[in-house]
Amino acid sequence: MINDIISDMLTRIRNANLAKHQIVQVPATKMTKNIIKVLRDEGFIYQYEEIGENLKKYLLISLKYRGKNKIPIITELKRVSKPGLRVYANHKELPKVLGGIGIAIISTSQGIMTDKNARQSGLGGEVICYIW
Repeated sequence: MINDIISDMLTRIRNANLAKHQIVQVPATKMTKNIIKVLRDEGFIYQYEEIGENLKKYLLISLKYRGKNKIPIITELKRVSKPGLRVYANHKELPKVLGGIGIAIISTSQGIMTDKNARQSGLGGEVICYIW
């Protein structure tokens, strides 16, 4: 049983990136699906696909690399809000990751979105992770 599904997903993606794997499999939940959707929309991964039966559903994520040497597009994944210490920010205090180069994924009342989209919508929420 995994307590923190988001940390598990980020660690699986980080490890697959370091090993230069093309695809990685993570357990499918509403939260992981929404985070992966944001990653796809922001261009950090190619695509994802949901597979599995009723009880066990997984997401197959196709990772993105640059050039012949397979340099990963995702340089760093950093979990911010953890089960033991939740981190919240209002729309004025939302963090800018590396001066706007990276993204912060925010869980708002309107769903999971990037820090830029949350700022434009005037929404705050839980800061889930940083990606650059």
